Amino acid sequence: MESTGETKTVLVSGGSGFLGGWCVVELLRRGYAVRTTVRDLSREAELRAAVASQVDAAERLAVLAADLRADDGWAEAVAGCDYVLHVASPFPPVQPKDPDELIVPAREGTLRVLGAALDAGVERVVVTSSVAAITGSGKAVSGRPLDERDWSDPENMAMTPYARSKTIAELAAWELARGRGAAERLATVNPGAIIGPLLGPGRSYSLQAIERLLAGMPGVPRIGFSFVDVRDVADLEIRAMTAPEAGGERFVGVDRFMWMAEVAAVLRERLGEDAAKVPTRGVPNLVVRAMALFDPGVRSILGQLGRETRISSEKARTRLGWSPRPLEDTIVDCARSLLDRR
Repeated sequence: MESTGETKTVLVSGGSGFLGGWCVVELLRRGYAVRTTVRDLSREAELRAAVASQVDAAERLAVLAADLRADDGWAEAVAGCDYVLHVASPFPPVQPKDPDELIVPAREGTLRVLGAALDAGVERVVVTSSVAAITGSGKAVSGRPLDERDWSDPENMAMTPYARSKTIAELAAWELARGRGAAERLATVNPGAIIGPLLGPGRSYSLQAIERLLAGMPGVPRIGFSFVDVRDVADLEIRAMTAPEAGGERFVGVDRFMWMAEVAAVLRERLGEDAAKVPTRGVPNLVVRAMALFDPGVRSILGQLGRETRISSEKARTRLGWSPRPLEDTIVDCARSLLDRR
């Protein structure tokens, strides 16, 4: 696409989501014109209010209707865009019994958006994948942290349907781009557990970890996550979008791994009375497994019990100059945001 010297236009799929909303905000802050899609235009007012709480969009934000499960609207959404950030992806609070409920819309939606974007001649498409597409090979990697060289095995049935959906969708994206000789016009970002301040009333699955601690769950299970601030993921998406050297590359977006007991300690230390309900004791793995029989939300994290997975974001830091903020600050910002919305 030839540049006219005017403001560059970026399409963000799924602007009403947690990460999508922050991508819209950050793009507007940097002077881009932004289009974003929602499944239902009844959410437009809510989305605009959330964005307006952070930045003045003026006339630079357009909200369009498009659904990952249908072709309608995508050609119009990408027409005339310079870049596309594909952020929208199904992520339910409870894993479905039928994995295809997640896998089909994730894969088909990614191919719809990417195909339409390539047809429209956009300069770069950034597909938001996940560390779930890296950590589920089922094989041990000794001597180094996992990174962009590693892939989850989509046939590994020990992975959750969500993890399989992200893996299958990213593999499909690379296959499509390479098949069309357009791999350099694609980049993927693989974030860890995304937390940070809320923009609107919506909750992401990762935020539930902090929310449950604040609400006073009985104890802290021995699980942990490779966390990252939502604002830093938005920054990484834009770096992957614009850096010439990012074409054809994957980028892990994590700060570092923290056990939930460490997160709880940060909350108690930094929030004082507001963290009065945060538990101080641990919960034995056996008890967590028993709880999972009755709580589907607990069931989805059983595979992570006692497991520390090291994932490196060195590539994003060295090649793109990405520098996430201190994770302790993110945890506090996230908690205060949740407390303010009670």
